Amino acid sequence: MIKEGDMVSIIEKKEGISNVKVVTANEAVALAVKCSRVDVVGAYPITPQTSIMEYLAKYVETENLPIEIVRVESEHSAMAVAMGAAAVGARAFTATSSQGLLYMAEMVYWVGGSRLPVVLAIASRAMGAPWIIGNEHTDVLLPREWGWMVLFPEDNQEVFDTIIQAYKLADSTLIPVVVGLDGFLLSHTTMPISIPEQSLIDSFIPKNTPKPYALDTANPFTHGNAVHSNVYLEFRYDIFRTIQEAEDLVDEIDREWEKITGRSYGGVIQEYLLDDADVAIIVMGASSGDAKQAAKNVREKYGIRAGVIRLRSIRPFPFKRLTKLANNLKAIGVVDRNISPGVAGMIATEVKFALYDLEKRPIVQSYIGGLGGKDIKVSDFENIFVELSQMVEGKVTPERAKWIGLDLSLVEQYFEEV
Repeated sequence: MIKEGDMVSIIEKKEGISNVKVVTANEAVALAVKCSRVDVVGAYPITPQTSIMEYLAKYVETENLPIEIVRVESEHSAMAVAMGAAAVGARAFTATSSQGLLYMAEMVYWVGGSRLPVVLAIASRAMGAPWIIGNEHTDVLLPREWGWMVLFPEDNQEVFDTIIQAYKLADSTLIPVVVGLDGFLLSHTTMPISIPEQSLIDSFIPKNTPKPYALDTANPFTHGNAVHSNVYLEFRYDIFRTIQEAEDLVDEIDREWEKITGRSYGGVIQEYLLDDADVAIIVMGASSGDAKQAAKNVREKYGIRAGVIRLRSIRPFPFKRLTKLANNLKAIGVVDRNISPGVAGMIATEVKFALYDLEKRPIVQSYIGGLGGKDIKVSDFENIFVELSQMVEGKVTPERAKWIGLDLSLVEQYFEEV
């Protein structure tokens, strides 16, 4: 059995690096916050993000880390703390999940409208009712409508790197950024990550940049005050325009990160086996690895030319990259670990909108699964690839939404028991 210390030694020897830690994704978030030299954290616990704050508190106590952790009475106040800190030019952070985001919602919207560069980590979790702590992406996707950018990494290393990239993105645009990570699938799973030298991170996200938005106590002015209806429209347009134009910036930040760390995630989209693909799955988060394995499997088993589009940026939505890829595909299956009730998966709906104007559109099929933490297996992704190929051949008719692993007998049994 390989112990943690042995794993670190193996990684260090393989990659020629000296700062490797085996951590959960929650600790990866905390380490990235530490390395980003965050000034203020609004802290309130909720499963499965709680240990992010516990790790940060540990660093403050054991390493004399100069972070002000403000322990508050609710998630609403946690974001209020982050907002107040950002408003005076401090680097601010907080984290939440599920119901906590709903309680925080007013302040999340306020931070978006105020154009403050806060970073919010959301360890994704399904929302009640019924009450559950399993994984789902609905909570991560909600702020995409509230004036926030949303990034979604695949593994623990990318979680660490994306938190740091998020500060670069937020500082560059004055748009706050959500970094989503799969609850339990990543938040409580350990993996080795490598941490760059602090001097490299400092050069990547310097803190001495001008902050014209910061409140000055010597020359006070109002921030986020009431405006006349004649100008509110223009405020919202500027947020819309800035996020729309940030697609290239996400790619640029990823390339810049690659120069100093050797790690790249494709910017807004990570491509896998797409050079000759006829069918592809769009997926995000921790399930992406299973989708990639399934693409490889169906190529070997059935000769299906399958590929994977890993959606890494939800806002900005990757219109340019996605339409370019779609031009060469015959069918796309969008696997959503979320739901827009009565419509389809949230991302599938946006993909259809993005591709609507293409002269030769691929078939786009919405697949919904994994809600509440239910497994989506490699075999499920394989079945989707097979079905997409059958749709191309006209053997299967597309539907508004198809459900992965749906078993209605379980619901019937539940209601019989209660």
